[in-house]
Amino acid sequence: MKRVVAVIIAVVGPALLAAAQPAKAPYQPGLGEFMTATQLRHAKLWFAGKQRNWELAAFEIDEIREGLEDAKGQVPVLDGIPIAELIKTNTDPAFAGLEKAVEAKNSAQSATAFDHLTDACNTCHTAANKPFIRIQRPTAAPLTNQNFAPPEK
Repeated sequence: MKRVVAVIIAVVGPALLAAAQPAKAPYQPGLGEFMTATQLRHAKLWFAGKQRNWELAAFEIDEIREGLEDAKGQVPVLDGIPIAELIKTNTDPAFAGLEKAVEAKNSAQSATAFDHLTDACNTCHTAANKPFIRIQRPTAAPLTNQNFAPPEK
């Protein structure tokens, strides 16, 4: 009988202790994590447009939008700065022009619209008291293991 009780305590005891521990909060990325992912996608967007891979460019635009939506939801205000409103005000107009240029498969318009998005990012950074974060056209592909050229058909 003593063995049965000992086995039950050995098996059930740790489970009861684990259940009594406070639950850990789920991971919530900070604004910096969202912006780092956005910066990577921004660079990938540039190279997709430069190589005229319009499907990839459209995909990256959607991914940037999605990431910024997540950032607005997770970090609507930071240190009294209305992050969600800054993102919306600055990037929505820039995305409209960029999507139009990519849909038209127009390289010149795409480059101009990309620069408008870049300017919108920098305007947002300045408004958020981070003027030292300046985004630009990338000069080298961010990843060496991705081919940015469109697929052969």
